[in-house]
This record gives sequence, C-alpha cells and structure tokens, in this order.
Amino acid sequence: MKTELIMVGKTTNKHFAVCIDDYVERIGHYMPFGVTVIPELKNTKKLSEAQQKQLEGEQILRLVQPGDTLVLLDEHGAEMRSVELASWLQRKQHAVRRLVFVIGGPYGFSDDVYARANEKVSLSRMTFSHQMVRLVFTEQIYRACTIIKGEPYHHE
Repeated sequence: MKTELIMVGKTTNKHFAVCIDDYVERIGHYMPFGVTVIPELKNTKKLSEAQQKQLEGEQILRLVQPGDTLVLLDEHGAEMRSVELASWLQRKQHAVRRLVFVIGGPYGFSDDVYARANEKVSLSRMTFSHQMVRLVFTEQIYRACTIIKGEPYHHE
C-alpha cells in the first residue's frame, strides 16, 4: 500500500520541519510514504474563508485518484489510541491500494473535500497549530509502524 500525506502550505517552523522530515524518512523504512505540499494561496486578504477553503479543496482533489482512500485530519474525526491507530493502519494496508491523508489549511476543508473523504481522524480533542499537527501526525504514523512490527519504540 502506498501512503501519501497532503498538506496545505509549507512547514514554516524549521525545528518542526527537521523533525517531520526525520519521521517521514523513518516511515519510509516500513512502507512507501510520500508528502505533497500544496502551496499556500496568495492574496488571501481578498478572499473569504469559504473561497479559501474552496480553492484549497480544488487543489487537494486534483491530487486524489478515484481509487484512493481519503482520510482527513479533522477535529470531528475518530479519536484513537496509538495502538488502535496501528491496528487501523494494518487493516488498511491489506484493504486499500493508496491511502491519502490530508492536513488542510487554517479554515479546514471545503464541502467538496468532505464529500469525497472516506474517513476523518482526529489527533486529539485539543487544538494544535497546523505546524504542530504535521509533527504529531508523522510521529504517530511512525509509532504505528513500529507497533505493527513489534519494535520497542512504543511502550504499553
């Protein structure tokens, strides 16, 4: 199974970027894992939140193929413990060809992206910056991979 992470806007915090790149590289030892960054929209002061979500949504949907399983990182999504995420990911590895996760822009997702999504996952009930979500998510995917392989990174 190929796995892709789509993010709206680049990671501007260089400390987070270094850590994210490290986890992405580590994940690559367990499964094919790619990251696609959609450039931030320009001149957003002239656009409403809805217009921004719509334009970002169009860019997201251009990257999603018809057979993909699309999972949004969304505050209203399912919450899982790390071991539950590992189990969920393992089931997906046997059931889907390409798993695509999306971290949206500052205002979330357009209705079209929600309509296309197969699932939504929440990292926490707490709110994190989009920069931090990227780091926490990549670490959790790495952790899930080590749990699946029975490696000692995760402790019960």
